[in-house]
Amino acid sequence: MQNVQIPVSLDPKRAAQRRLVYEGILRAKNLKRLIGVSSGDCTDAEVTVECGTDIQGIVYLKGKAVTELTLTCQRCMEPFRHTLAVEFAYSPVTDDSQVEELPDAYEPVELDEHGEVRLHELVEDELLLMVPMMPMHDLSECSRPETEVVVGDLPKAHEDERPNPFAVLQKLKSK
Repeated sequence: MQNVQIPVSLDPKRAAQRRLVYEGILRAKNLKRLIGVSSGDCTDAEVTVECGTDIQGIVYLKGKAVTELTLTCQRCMEPFRHTLAVEFAYSPVTDDSQVEELPDAYEPVELDEHGEVRLHELVEDELLLMVPMMPMHDLSECSRPETEVVVGDLPKAHEDERPNPFAVLQKLKSK
């Protein structure tokens, strides 16, 4: 893939008429929000965007993006590399009535004040949606064994020390 930069924004109608296809990269320095959720760095995103019009006459932007970022494993708290890959299909809309008429194959994307789609933000939004909520290594790669992971169990000693809160009611019942 060439190191051609993806345009910041584009007019989807003009691009669809010309059936433009963009293949290139989105520099990591432009993915500030994605870097913000990572634990270190992020690689340049390899992006492909195809613009066109489908059989129904609907303008669309289809594409995919792949990048790799450093996350912190929530099991062992060690950094690890995680690949994010996403595919998307959008159709530009200007109002809510167009959103309702849009087929399920496309997600709506709003045009800005110049009638363009902000492509960098669109791709970054899609990549952000792919970041796991609880990033973790595979168990085979994690430095903390599964046997050390304890969730919600209390030691037996603490359970025996507490008096039964219903003991008083038991005494009243026996009277």
